[in-house]
Amino acid sequence: MSTQTALIIVDVQSSIVEYCYQGNKVVERIQTLLEKARHANIPVLFVQHNEPEGSPLATGTPGWQIHPTLCPHPDEPIIQKTACDSFFETSLQDELKAHSIDHLVIVGFQTEYCIDTTCRTAVSHGYEVTLAGDCHSTTDDAVLKAADIIAHHNANLNGLGTPKNIITVKESREIFE
Repeated sequence: MSTQTALIIVDVQSSIVEYCYQGNKVVERIQTLLEKARHANIPVLFVQHNEPEGSPLATGTPGWQIHPTLCPHPDEPIIQKTACDSFFETSLQDELKAHSIDHLVIVGFQTEYCIDTTCRTAVSHGYEVTLAGDCHSTTDDAVLKAADIIAHHNANLNGLGTPKNIITVKESREIFE
């Protein structure tokens, strides 16, 4: 693994964790990765989704808060976003460049929205990506169960990219070892 790695924690916000498939178990695995990253002095960046008033993710509401078990440290940036893409109109790219990051470990919610989009965009921006396959989740939709959506995205994203920059899906226990 590259020595210029960062852990990107996407949308692990209280209201999302509550309704996603195995949300609390996913947060436990993310917490373990977070502890490993901090112990290894790997930069950690949080991404937080913002929605308008009246939404469960309305800025400043209890559901908008980052899940309390993952409290960001003062030196860990919290990137604010309003779209599925963690790079779109945010400071994420600038933060990564400031730390000379070239490899991202991505975890969080929701699989087919913000996780998928952020992984694909990261590769387009030239980053190598590791998706922690057991550290992202979503909800059932009208066609598929959440577990099937997760499995589909893990299979579909694994190996996607260019010869230089690809997405690799690994279980969290294999990351930062």
